[in-house]
Amino acid sequence: MPFVFVPEPYRGPTRGLGEIQVEAGDVLGAILAVEAAYPGFRDLVLDAEGALHRFVKLFVNDEPIERGALDRSLDNEDRLGVLAAIAGGE
Repeated sequence: MPFVFVPEPYRGPTRGLGEIQVEAGDVLGAILAVEAAYPGFRDLVLDAEGALHRFVKLFVNDEPIERGALDRSLDNEDRLGVLAAIAGGE
């Protein structure tokens, strides 16, 4: 089963968990599987229309995937990384 790696700023819903094994066949399924176990996670990653939030980047096995590639398939050994690109300011 694939793993989802959750960045620290998004670990509120996961109660601090940074690595979650999920049953999913694609990227969207993995995000929704985390949401099913930890409500509130989806809203951090996807907008109301189901698209990736502007400041979120996804990686499969450390390789970036295109923003619209939520249907990209995942194998049992794959690692889906979520990167929260949080900008600082003055």
